[in-house]
Amino acid sequence: MARTIDQANAEACGELWTADPILVDIQSVGEAVPGFTPTTILTSGPRQEWGEYEGGQRAAIIGGALFEGLAKDEDEAAALIVRGDIKVAPCHEYDCVGSLAGIYTASMPVLIVDNANGKKNRAFCNFYEGTNPRRLNYGVYDEGVRERLLHVQNTVAPVVRDAVRISGGIRLKPIMQRALHMGDELHSRNTAASLLFTRELIPSLLQLAEKERERVDQAVRALTADHYFFLRLSMATAKAMADAAHGVEGSTVVTAMSFNCRQFAIRVSGLGDEWYTGPLPVVEASLFAGHTPEEITWMGGESTIIETIGLGGFAQAAAFPLQAYQGGSPEVMIANNKKMYDIVVGEHPDFKIPFFGYRGTPSGIDLRKVLETGTAPIMNIGIAGRNGGQIGAGVVRAHLGCFESASSAYRHKYKRIKP
Repeated sequence: MARTIDQANAEACGELWTADPILVDIQSVGEAVPGFTPTTILTSGPRQEWGEYEGGQRAAIIGGALFEGLAKDEDEAAALIVRGDIKVAPCHEYDCVGSLAGIYTASMPVLIVDNANGKKNRAFCNFYEGTNPRRLNYGVYDEGVRERLLHVQNTVAPVVRDAVRISGGIRLKPIMQRALHMGDELHSRNTAASLLFTRELIPSLLQLAEKERERVDQAVRALTADHYFFLRLSMATAKAMADAAHGVEGSTVVTAMSFNCRQFAIRVSGLGDEWYTGPLPVVEASLFAGHTPEEITWMGGESTIIETIGLGGFAQAAAFPLQAYQGGSPEVMIANNKKMYDIVVGEHPDFKIPFFGYRGTPSGIDLRKVLETGTAPIMNIGIAGRNGGQIGAGVVRAHLGCFESASSAYRHKYKRIKP
């Protein structure tokens, strides 16, 4: 007898909830990512033709080509992409996950996270570029961006790599569990997680400092400067966990949410690797001083993989300090968080919210429940400006169009009236 959807979803969430992500190494993209070539550039969101990329996402892709030395100027980079001499591809197709525009090139360092349980899959995420709001992933490439990328590549990443290798690997879920109890939701706030991660590295960093003190000092400053270093580890962890839940026959669990500059998209466990697209979300933003809502633009983003596993916007009640960064109030954050329990398979057994009496975070977004309730997933994100750079932060609510498209595909595949 064919199993039920609830049974399929229980299997998918079992893989999601029991995944054991471990940071095992740091290498260059070209070394670490299977199938990556010296002329490949990865970017966020479902696949598009080159002519469909616009604004900051297009600028970031070209910036990646210039950083890698694949072209001498913007015009040559665009021409090489059109000819196919530079290949632009989606991050998720390479087991990577991209922040905003999500640019990966061959020489950039990546965090390598292995799921040590269940499917034993692997995920990658590139490094945080630093505190300056003008960053490549926010659609900016200039000499300052280039210098900061090189600093990460040549100083920060090698020190962290050596420390991780000395340590034998860092288990990430325990850090995230504890950070939730210290005011993080692991997307827009990673303050505690960044410090807890640095603490895990301290014995190894002290060994390294005996021979190269200055470089270690610079790396530690990068790890702790504005508490966002761990965001990329949150993303890689979430990617490893969500991918473990993907590919379960009959499951309606959402295993990825992603943007490019034109669309929002989801992927569903029981529907293969197809992306189901819809309009860009509705945004409620708190902007930095001197910026206006008219400047808000979209240039991609896949950090919402964090919400996919039950953190970020699904754990807002664990992170009341966010109201000073992305707006809102404790009352609104509590209400938003409680609403997410209506659209999930269950509660995460390891990620818990103290304010709710250590109730597990809502986890395992169920395509059926989103459409039955009309409740869209809530996501915490950084806000990009039309001239590049970060101009604020806020909450976005997914449009239901992509969920409706996925539901139609599910009915067609499984010949069921309702998914």
